[in-house]
Amino acid sequence: MTDTRMDHFRDYRTRMNDRIGEIDHLGIKRFFSLDSGAYRDAALDSKTKELLGLVASTVLRCNDCIDYHLEQSINEGWNDEELYDALNVALIVGGSIVIPHFRHAVETIDIIRSEQDGSSN
Repeated sequence: MTDTRMDHFRDYRTRMNDRIGEIDHLGIKRFFSLDSGAYRDAALDSKTKELLGLVASTVLRCNDCIDYHLEQSINEGWNDEELYDALNVALIVGGSIVIPHFRHAVETIDIIRSEQDGSSN
C-alpha cells in the first residue's frame, strides 16, 4: 500500500506535536490545552464542533486544519453529503479564494473514504 498525503500529514502532526510537548513553556501548554478543550462536549456536542472547525479552517484556508477537522468529522459520523453542505457554507462565506482549499477538502474526503473501504486511492 502506498503512503497517501494523509499518512504523511498524520505522521508529521504526531511527530511535531510530540516535539512541541517536550517544550517546557506554560503559554504553549495552555494554548494546546485550550484548543483541545474547545472541542469537548458542552452546549454543543463534539460532532458539531468538528464541523464548525472544518468550516472555519476552510474559510481561513488552512489545509492542515482542513485535513485534521475532516478526519475528526468523519470519525464523528458526518457523511459526505453533510460534509459537502458544510463546505458549501465555507465557500459562500470565504468566496472564490476558498476554491483551492475546497478541492483539497474533497481530495481528503476521497482519501479517507478510500482508506475506510480498504481500497487505494
